[in-house]
Amino acid sequence: MTGWQLLLTGVWAPLSSSKQADRTVSFQVTNWGVLTAALVLCLMVPPTLQAANDFNTITANSERQSGFIPLHWHSGEGRLYAEVTTLNQPFIYYPSLSQGVGSNDLGLDRGRLGGTQLVQFERVGPRLLLVALNTRYRASSNNADERRAVREAFARSVLWGFDIAAEQDQRLLIDLTDFSQRDSLKLAALLKQAGEGSYAVDPRRSVINLQRSKAFPDNSEIDALVTFVGQPEGKILPTVAPDAGAITVHLHHSFVRLPDDGYTPLAYDPRAGFIDGGEEDFFYDYAAPLGQPVKRGYARRHRLEKKYPDRALSEAVEPIIYYVDSGVPEPIRSALVEGASWWNQAFEAAGYIDGFQVKILPPGADPMDVRYNVIQWVHRSTRGWSYGMSVRDPRTQEIIKGHVSLGSLRVRQDYLLAEGLLAPYKPGVDEAEAAKPLEEFALARIRQLSAHEVGHTIGLEHNFAASADDRASVMDYPHPYVTLSDDNKVDVSDAYAVGIGAWDKQAIRWGYSDFPDDVDTSVARAALMDKLLASGLSFVADRHARVGSLDSGAGPCHSRGSLWDNGADPVAELNRIMQLRRVVLDNFSEAVIKEGQPLAKIEDALVPAYLMHRYQVAAAATVLGGKNFTYALKGDGQIPTTVTEAQRQRAALDALLATLDPEALSISAELVALIPPRPPMSGTSRELFPRQTGYVFDSVAAAATAADLTLRTLLDPARAARLIQQNSVDPDLPDFSEVLMGLVKAVGPTAADTSFTSGHAQLARRMQKELAAQLMALASRMTAADSVRGAAAYALHTMLERLTTSQGTKKMKKGEADGWLPHYYFLEQKIRLFEAKAEPWQAGSLTTPPGSPI
Repeated sequence: MTGWQLLLTGVWAPLSSSKQADRTVSFQVTNWGVLTAALVLCLMVPPTLQAANDFNTITANSERQSGFIPLHWHSGEGRLYAEVTTLNQPFIYYPSLSQGVGSNDLGLDRGRLGGTQLVQFERVGPRLLLVALNTRYRASSNNADERRAVREAFARSVLWGFDIAAEQDQRLLIDLTDFSQRDSLKLAALLKQAGEGSYAVDPRRSVINLQRSKAFPDNSEIDALVTFVGQPEGKILPTVAPDAGAITVHLHHSFVRLPDDGYTPLAYDPRAGFIDGGEEDFFYDYAAPLGQPVKRGYARRHRLEKKYPDRALSEAVEPIIYYVDSGVPEPIRSALVEGASWWNQAFEAAGYIDGFQVKILPPGADPMDVRYNVIQWVHRSTRGWSYGMSVRDPRTQEIIKGHVSLGSLRVRQDYLLAEGLLAPYKPGVDEAEAAKPLEEFALARIRQLSAHEVGHTIGLEHNFAASADDRASVMDYPHPYVTLSDDNKVDVSDAYAVGIGAWDKQAIRWGYSDFPDDVDTSVARAALMDKLLASGLSFVADRHARVGSLDSGAGPCHSRGSLWDNGADPVAELNRIMQLRRVVLDNFSEAVIKEGQPLAKIEDALVPAYLMHRYQVAAAATVLGGKNFTYALKGDGQIPTTVTEAQRQRAALDALLATLDPEALSISAELVALIPPRPPMSGTSRELFPRQTGYVFDSVAAAATAADLTLRTLLDPARAARLIQQNSVDPDLPDFSEVLMGLVKAVGPTAADTSFTSGHAQLARRMQKELAAQLMALASRMTAADSVRGAAAYALHTMLERLTTSQGTKKMKKGEADGWLPHYYFLEQKIRLFEAKAEPWQAGSLTTPPGSPI
């Protein structure tokens, strides 16, 4: 008990008891004498000695871990203390998720990294503040006042305020418990945004996880079991948690010593293929000379140096080592090691002997430990994306830790793709023998995926032009290159490339080469860039290739930059894929599933096979209204933009319209008859085709999903605007009206509608409804250019005029007209109501099964 506690107890305890009321004055005087003595003793004890006593009391009852920031675990209190010895000295802090939720849609995966911040401890009286420094705005100047002017101009962030629990010899004890159990990754906000409900941390159900809280010489790691409590409102959490009202995860916190000053940052070059992290990576240097840009950025890189820089090939001072999660099963584990190890080929091209290595994570090692670059195996309830992330020094973008998260269901999706392509389970074929090409197909993909995600963690951006350069990079998204043999058999032997690509070697050479001391590094690196540009290899970044990504909210226009495509000519490849697809569908049977499986599972393999052309449709569409470009800098000799030739654009339109032909969309009656409703315990999922027939397989809805992919691509508002503008400059190039009239002519309505067979007629009618719906959507889209909306409205009216003609034609026989006349009547009424604004357009209810990632 402290002196002040003794004093307060002595004053109030006698007065709080009624039994003391009749005591004599002499007793009270005696009691006050004791209190006076206690007060004197209290005042005689120096505050530093009292704080030291508290320090000793806490540490004597705690387990201490020495390290960068020593940790003290007080088991009696269930509290974790940190021993802070250095103030006002920056270090790195980042939160992460060591145990996740398990839903791809929420993205709260095991291994998810939070943002990296440069922080420092600052003392103010009895408080210790954890302050995040503002690294985005800075002044690279030797003038301290100039640096201070920038520092004082922009806000900092106090992440947490700690009460100093005790101190001794400039060692401060702070309680990390509440800090570690806070919502450091804003999970509650993410859950609310996803429509899953309102959640908050419950301190009573949150504790420190001591097993994963450790201190090392250059980093201290703290782990906490944190429970979020709320009222579930969505559909996702009940599928992944025992109780959707209590979501328990593990939040991790890493405190990391700053690397030394031996690293030289590399200025970002948009042509080199390194990651553009946007505002996260760029900074503003207010000390930049006049005439020089204030906004600057560095390439993300690991530190890698040669032992002997003057040698063409040399060992590294410290090689880059990645560790594969020991929880990965074989043979997948070996495939991950092999694929990631391909990067050593690129580092050898940059002059290193075994500069990049891959090992298995040692027993007992924590994948969240900043000392390990890891390839982590992540399980989710549904298939989803894999990620290559990194922890970086915010000052220089030096990579401190690479962290790959690989979704475990991806490899099973690849296996399913192979089953649909090969239909291997034929009568008389041994299942083990049939499985061999399927397994090799899946493992070939997982090798490539391992290399791809590691590529991000060593600094590289996507290069979606690599498939057009004979698969020149693992940083593309590869579609399996499946061919037909001379006897029309499906061949998957060359589905995925092996090894690192030519682009990858050039990019690593530019970013990681180490030069002798007597070499001007800027001149040497410029020569490497000249060599890269002279190689003829193309580079199209994510932001210009992915629909919906940053600048590509609309359809991309670079014919060499697409996802999940193959070949240098996207139109020729679409035609080839459509031929392959027809062969696969014609041979589709119960041979795609194993003996004893429900026949309903034929649909599982049918979906990716039927929609295999979806990615090449998007690739071919880049040619229509297309414009290729480079990331040219003044003086580098690159051609900035090139408009795609009119002949190629019209060939693309023809190929895309062919995908809407009822013959291309049809599924044979024999195959439909093989697919019964899903039996008990089979379940339904978004991976299956939608239905408007109850639980019975709906081949017309399946066709509608495929048609929707093409229609949305052709009627993309930005692509439409480009077509209109290119035609105004060069009338020989296609206009958007040419696309619209091509659609109306190909899909109808026309007087020839009744020439379709009964099965194809139903598909043709559905295509007309889908086209009308898409035109209504485009004409209603307020963000589209007026010229685009007007063209769509006119095309819709053209359909209306054709409907009137088709209804009145005398070419229809009564039997043939029975299905068409109600269709024409309904479609005419829909268009008239839309034009009269009596019935606004509403989106349809059919949802296309997810495609990416494959």
